[in-house]
Amino acid sequence: MMTSAPLPEFAFRGRTAISIICAGLAFMMPIQAQARSDTQEEARLAECIRQAADGHPWLEKTLWGLRDQEAGWVGAQVRNANGSHDLGPLQVNTWWVPKIAVLVGRSQVDVRAWLTSDPCFNAGAARWIFLSALRTTGDFWKAVGVYHSPTAWRQRRYALSVARHMQRRFGSILSVGPIARDRVSVSVPLEPAQDETRAAGSKVQYHGFGTVSGGSS
Repeated sequence: MMTSAPLPEFAFRGRTAISIICAGLAFMMPIQAQARSDTQEEARLAECIRQAADGHPWLEKTLWGLRDQEAGWVGAQVRNANGSHDLGPLQVNTWWVPKIAVLVGRSQVDVRAWLTSDPCFNAGAARWIFLSALRTTGDFWKAVGVYHSPTAWRQRRYALSVARHMQRRFGSILSVGPIARDRVSVSVPLEPAQDETRAAGSKVQYHGFGTVSGGSS
């Protein structure tokens, strides 16, 4: 019986190298796919924030500051110690769900689902929460803090952190002057505008809250 000659050592080294390369490529593919998905999600969120700001640069920067601070994502439902959840990219707390449901005239189930999965509805809700606080307090940084908590010392700590995020992203802190003169600071929709609520197939647009998929009434 003839026996085959043993393969030279370099052949084994070659096979090992090929196996390592293949394993590495297989590992990298899902990472690259996830990176593309994250990039697309961030681009979509950027457009939603731009729409929510409605042409007001200071408000767009503010929403980015909140988003960078909250660091949420589409689909996020982060549980808090008090049993509430923070939803979506700007981590809108579920405490707001009943109020927003009344504003837009839809069920709390729909609102929670939209806050979680629809970045434009989420950004629009964040806008409404912040502008409501700004109208009530008359103070920009206090309104930023109110977005996070009703407690004064938590508000101050949160506002400082948001300011740092805004400085990192934009290179400077907002001037309060233009904000005080901008009518959007007191123009907060308290109910869905009937002339801006319209069906588009299965899509419905709510004033200040983006365009969302139609759900249960």
